[in-house]
Amino acid sequence: MTIEEHRSRKFLIMPRNLSGQVLIIACLGLLLGACSKTEEARQNGPSATLISTATAETILLEIREETVGTLEGLIDPTVAAEVAARVLKIEARPGQRVKKGDVLVILDPTDLALQRKEAQAEVGRLETLLANQERIVERNQALVEKNFISKNALDDVVTQKSALNKQLEAARIRLASIEHTGTKTRALAPVDGIVEKQIVSTGDYVTVGAPMLQIISRQRLRAHLPFPERVASRIKPGLKVRLTTPTSPNEIISEVREMKPMIGEGNRAIDVLADIVGQDDWQPGASVNGVVVLGENEAVVVPEQSVVLRPAGDVVYVIKDNKAEQRKVSTGLRQEGKVEIIDGLSAGEVVAVDGASFLTDQADVNIQGSTQNPSQEQGKP
Repeated sequence: MTIEEHRSRKFLIMPRNLSGQVLIIACLGLLLGACSKTEEARQNGPSATLISTATAETILLEIREETVGTLEGLIDPTVAAEVAARVLKIEARPGQRVKKGDVLVILDPTDLALQRKEAQAEVGRLETLLANQERIVERNQALVEKNFISKNALDDVVTQKSALNKQLEAARIRLASIEHTGTKTRALAPVDGIVEKQIVSTGDYVTVGAPMLQIISRQRLRAHLPFPERVASRIKPGLKVRLTTPTSPNEIISEVREMKPMIGEGNRAIDVLADIVGQDDWQPGASVNGVVVLGENEAVVVPEQSVVLRPAGDVVYVIKDNKAEQRKVSTGLRQEGKVEIIDGLSAGEVVAVDGASFLTDQADVNIQGSTQNPSQEQGKP
């Protein structure tokens, strides 16, 4: 080996020894840093869980039964023809809103106009005959007084006059009937509502009683609410009912009007009826959500987030001296974000809300937005 090769080999080996020393120094530094952090964590202990709290309170909870039913229109008349005639014009179309008294269909009045003229002519003829008969009666009365004719002849003309009076009265009644019928060639809306269905078209000949248009009125609706047979004995007429429907943002407070006497064969449910009056945006045929309030019960409640499921069952964490005490509870009704606590917690105790699911028994807690013991805060006025 030459002197140059020996120098080159020595140059290549030196950096390897140097890199090993650097690696050992780095590992020692990391180990010392980890030991210092472990010692610091051991001194500081585990960090407290950030939570929010609420106080268990006593309120009146409604005992409810809820169901989904349907809406029925109680006022949905079908406009029918009252005279036999041909349809001249239809003034309302499906979907159109109409007011009571609006003209919906116009029928051909020609036949009725001719009948009216005929009746007027008959009245005029009988009035003429009656006037002439009255003059005959007057002359015969004068002749009887002078004994020119017998009294029997006078009785005969008086009887004819009475008959003409009755005939004239009948003719006048018939004329009045024809004139009244003539007004029915204009079919009017019987109620405020919306035209649901058009049955006839222009040019159709309709007979008396033939349907022409169907109107749906929203002035009065009825909710059919099916409830299970197990609560049939608890629902009584007069109980408060809260009603909502997808077609309207408004909640309606009604009451149980009546209940159908039979249980439904198909669903084994009792049909409970409640009325809705004067709601224009509620539509017949729509679904309706009904809540019947059976009564009220005084109960201790906490927010739903406070109740956590653990292997032991439902628990809440009662906060005392910045520590969480696990408490097993029995729950009942759930309404509007509140849970009824039947057993295991008293009104006035402070429980964890947000963050409760991260707690364990005797865990340290840090109450959000508070710098002191929640039990001390509760004792302040």
